[in-house]
Amino acid sequence: MSARVAVMREHLAVLAPISLDIIDESHQHAGHAGARDGGGHYALRIVSAQFGGNNMMARHRMIYSALGEMMKREIHALNIQAYTPNEM
Repeated sequence: MSARVAVMREHLAVLAPISLDIIDESHQHAGHAGARDGGGHYALRIVSAQFGGNNMMARHRMIYSALGEMMKREIHALNIQAYTPNEM
């Protein structure tokens, strides 16, 4: 696990995930503008009871908020799949 993925996991812990998978897909985007600037491309699959009662956009905002400043530089693209335990 890369250091950046480890930090992402730490930040997302605030959402008390039951399941959390982060895949670094940055190598697939070599030469892309965001990649040249140091931002990575990631796929995130997260299951959390905290998403209950929230639509997809609200769930994404919760994730962006948890990741905070990382969304400005370290993360260029984030493919999100966010579920509640009942949706699994």
